[in-house]
Amino acid sequence: MNKLEFAIRMENEGRQYYLEQALKNQDNALSKVFNILADSEKEHEELLKKRLNNEEYSLNEDDSIKNIKSVFNGLKDFEASTIRSATQLDVYRLAVEIEEKSIDLYKDMLKASDNDKDKELFEFLLREERKHLTLFDELVKMLTRPEEWVESAEFGLREDY
Repeated sequence: MNKLEFAIRMENEGRQYYLEQALKNQDNALSKVFNILADSEKEHEELLKKRLNNEEYSLNEDDSIKNIKSVFNGLKDFEASTIRSATQLDVYRLAVEIEEKSIDLYKDMLKASDNDKDKELFEFLLREERKHLTLFDELVKMLTRPEEWVESAEFGLREDY
């Protein structure tokens, strides 16, 4: 299996993971978030398949992160325990790992690429996966900060958020 085939498989596995999480969260707005990410991974998979088969493709910036932000903006009355449960936090941490593996793979593929078309594709995929990683990093940070702040807010320096 070459690296393109491996990347296709990895995107498919990421998509399946997000679809699984969407099903598990059907009763809340996180289902929409996971479906958006699954669609994004499907688009990445399609791009890689076209590259593998030497077919024409176009790189279109993914607006999924904007859509996800709008979902979270609408969660003002959303019960925090739904996104804060230990198992849900594990889901987000696993998603971070998935996105980090994708980033590492695309970095390697970018370094190994010897033509501009491949470089453009892998740079594009790197940007997209970094957006996904940022989303899950922020979710993990948002959910773990309350447990990390054990000292008085009056003393000590903290970053603004």
